[in-house]
Amino acid sequence: MSTPFGLSDAAGLREALDAGATLPADWYSDPAILRLEKERIFGRAWQYAGRADLVAEPGSYLTSFAGHIPVVVVRDRGETLRGFVNVCRHRGHIVAEGAGRRNALQCPYHAWTYDLDGTLRAAPRSEREPGFDPGCYSLLPVTVATWGPLVFVNPDPDAAPLEEALGPLPGLVAESGVELDRLRFRQRSEWEIAANWKIVLENYLECYHCPVAHPGFSKVIDVDVDAYELRSEGLVSSQFGPVRESAGGNGGGAASGQTTQYHLLWPSSTLNIDPGPGNLSVDVTRPDGPERSAGFTEYFFYEEVPDETAAQMIEFATQVAREDASLVESVHRGLASGMVPQGRLLTSSEHLIQHFQRLVHDALTA
Repeated sequence: MSTPFGLSDAAGLREALDAGATLPADWYSDPAILRLEKERIFGRAWQYAGRADLVAEPGSYLTSFAGHIPVVVVRDRGETLRGFVNVCRHRGHIVAEGAGRRNALQCPYHAWTYDLDGTLRAAPRSEREPGFDPGCYSLLPVTVATWGPLVFVNPDPDAAPLEEALGPLPGLVAESGVELDRLRFRQRSEWEIAANWKIVLENYLECYHCPVAHPGFSKVIDVDVDAYELRSEGLVSSQFGPVRESAGGNGGGAASGQTTQYHLLWPSSTLNIDPGPGNLSVDVTRPDGPERSAGFTEYFFYEEVPDETAAQMIEFATQVAREDASLVESVHRGLASGMVPQGRLLTSSEHLIQHFQRLVHDALTA
């Protein structure tokens, strides 16, 4: 690679990251890096897939992505939750779309039909093929687990339990006072950003930019360096922002004394507790090529939170997201110029980015 600290000098790059340097600029646009990330990061990590209420009943299913990998999660007739790669074993067509209920999963291309346990039930004309064994063509399994109202998947069928990846996260959310079993889905939005997925998440991992770029957010949340807390543990990076005494600017009933929480579960799922009554939102960012990202946000609120209040809180979060989209697209253009081959973090305010970039480095160079 052309960078001073590329994959050919993994140890040198790790030392540079430890000293505060950033990942090389071309790691944010190089297709070869993205190919490695798909294999070694998104193919091996827990990622948010969707709502548990969508797969609560036998025969129900939801579809999603784990990075670039299409997945389908089903509740089989025995009420076991299962996950599969949502790709037909015949010619690679996507098997299921959206969410709903089915007695079987049938590919719309040639009607190969899979039972809810993933086994191939029928393949038209396969009886004409000598030696064709349906048992060899089950849907590929993925690991699936739930946490409260949230479903997570890991494309690695031998993945360690979700609980290990979540680490301190359940305890931190409990400390916030948010009760997961009281949350109900309220709204979903999908989005695209013209920036590499890592830039999107690195922006999420610091509030150093908040006083300049997020004036509305900064009026509600105390983003002073001595008030806004950063922590990392294992695969979880967390931010804690106290609500200002003068809060109320989000229109959602923010209360002085409340502490907001913003968490990244490596590599690309973020969980947010915004100022206001019982709420949680989940974002997923996935690469859509080396220079674009796609994702969605799902918003959950306590059932008793009025729609008007929820709408005001969602607009508060959406305004911050609009401001962030402009920022990360500009960063991507700057890095793609190649004129600054490597940046320098201020680790007192950006050490969660440093933690994230170490995880990227270690995954790609292992």
